[in-house]
Amino acid sequence: MDAHFYNVDINWKSGRTGEMTSPELNTAVEVATPPQFPNGVEGIWSPEHLFTAAVASCLMTTFLAIAENSKLQFKEFTCKSGGKLDRIDGKFLMTEVILEPTVVILNEEDREKAERVLQKAEANCLISNSVNSKITMTPKIVVEY
Repeated sequence: MDAHFYNVDINWKSGRTGEMTSPELNTAVEVATPPQFPNGVEGIWSPEHLFTAAVASCLMTTFLAIAENSKLQFKEFTCKSGGKLDRIDGKFLMTEVILEPTVVILNEEDREKAERVLQKAEANCLISNSVNSKITMTPKIVVEY
């Protein structure tokens, strides 16, 4: 497979906010310094949110591909996630991303398969494999009759 490139343009708007766009996409995302920092802005996506979202969304897309290839029948996939920012040796680092995926299946017989697919998704998520942060996953399988 050839290398793929993903282009993102950042344009400062004012204060601690900017706008993120991509020539490959047709939407813009407002980004800002998070409110925990001086002059941070409430209610706007921050780099820390985007980092956490990248890991969580990669888990989902990897899960979807593996579930399809494994012929796993499921009704719903959701994932709560939290990124942990720490100060280590005077530097701020995203040290951990906690993933709490929930997969809703229709048959108890699919529970083990769903667990295997989630574990494979975690192990093969290219974003998780690209970062130094600890990735912690606490999966939940729910059977809905």
